[in-house]
Amino acid sequence: MLASLADYHTHTPLCRHAEGWPIELARVAAGLGLGELGFADHNPMPEPFDDWRMLIGELPRYIESVEQARAEFPQLNIKIGLECDFIVGHEQWIEKLAGLHDWDYLIGSVHYLPDGWEVDHPKYISRHKDSADAIWESYWKTYVQCIESRLFDFVAHPDLPKKFGIRPEGDLRRYYEPAVAALAETRTPFEINTAGWRKECAEQYPALDFIALAHSAGVPLVISSDAHTPGDVAAGFQDAATLAKNCGYTTTLRFTRRTRTAVSIQ
Repeated sequence: MLASLADYHTHTPLCRHAEGWPIELARVAAGLGLGELGFADHNPMPEPFDDWRMLIGELPRYIESVEQARAEFPQLNIKIGLECDFIVGHEQWIEKLAGLHDWDYLIGSVHYLPDGWEVDHPKYISRHKDSADAIWESYWKTYVQCIESRLFDFVAHPDLPKKFGIRPEGDLRRYYEPAVAALAETRTPFEINTAGWRKECAEQYPALDFIALAHSAGVPLVISSDAHTPGDVAAGFQDAATLAKNCGYTTTLRFTRRTRTAVSIQ
């Protein structure tokens, strides 16, 4: 089954919260028989911004480290991209980054809410407990803007605010439906991200209801591990593929120079 899948959402030590250089992750991917491996470290910003992303001057080292993995494992298709934080007002910076290399894909994600704090940082757990509804309202509004920007080849971990196991009450499809509509309108894929199974929420990103809505709307998907260590590569992929197929999906995507093709989920 893994030969039909690609893991495009993986990180390197340049993001300052991951272990294992591309050559180490590639060794694991090759051993697993994974179809393709891609790297998508957190995008640099034009000036110091936070402490969990590469610096702009480290882009050459990032590209070189991926080239080293390609040279060491020529039998494995290895791709390169960036995970880019969508922050209103920084769209032109993403456009500039897009032209700095022949990326295979750019992933859009939302970690920062408009007031500046990080939605998945553990220091804000108390806010999640006290203001889950307000947080989700702000997050999903921003996520729709991320999708509608059309800057990205797919979007990451759609319901990230549930990371700590805290969710608003009631039917959460009220948050999912506008995002799915935006995905369908812009023909933007989303990812099933297995990292959620390794977090407090103990559930893939996004929830089953989101995946079902997306399939009904004809939205394509990819499956990602969000690997921060070599052992995370393709983690949970067989379960994720089964979940996707149970929701009606029969294909996933491959990316080359920002052009996508559909591949059957075996």
